[in-house]
Amino acid sequence: MKILSSREVYQCGVFRVTEDEAEEPGGFRIRRSVVRHRGSAVMLAVDAKGRALLVRQYRLPAEKSLWELPAGSLDPGEKPLAGAKRELREETGYHARQWKKLVSYWPSPGFVSEKMHVFLARDLVAGDAQPMEDERIECRWFAPRELDALIRQGKIEDGKTLIGFMLWQRYR
Repeated sequence: MKILSSREVYQCGVFRVTEDEAEEPGGFRIRRSVVRHRGSAVMLAVDAKGRALLVRQYRLPAEKSLWELPAGSLDPGEKPLAGAKRELREETGYHARQWKKLVSYWPSPGFVSEKMHVFLARDLVAGDAQPMEDERIECRWFAPRELDALIRQGKIEDGKTLIGFMLWQRYR
């Protein structure tokens, strides 16, 4: 794939949007508007009882509050694991002594360049959360059977949470 042109049409603190034209090796050309994003770190924090920590916050695009795994955008130049450690501390107050990468994936590769990196965090130590000024976060522990039931009932709607939970259940 060869990028023929790229023009930035919007920029904010979290992402930017470009209008791009590219050519595949066979000569086929495509035009797309692309949301450019640095990527995100997602944390599946599991306590000594085998419960997962979820956060609940209002999500404007969804127009409701969602239970989801803690996550956040990577800072410029930040590695995914460093971002996961920072975001877990900021959103929940917890620090983890053990980290394992579960998966990296593209949540919506048709128009968004964001890559999400999901980590399992264990051996947790409680601390004080430091949410961003515009975040109102509620934390709660869920047993695997509770999460499974909520997923089956359609009450967990967040993609990173579905992927993280299912991978954890599959490979634990």
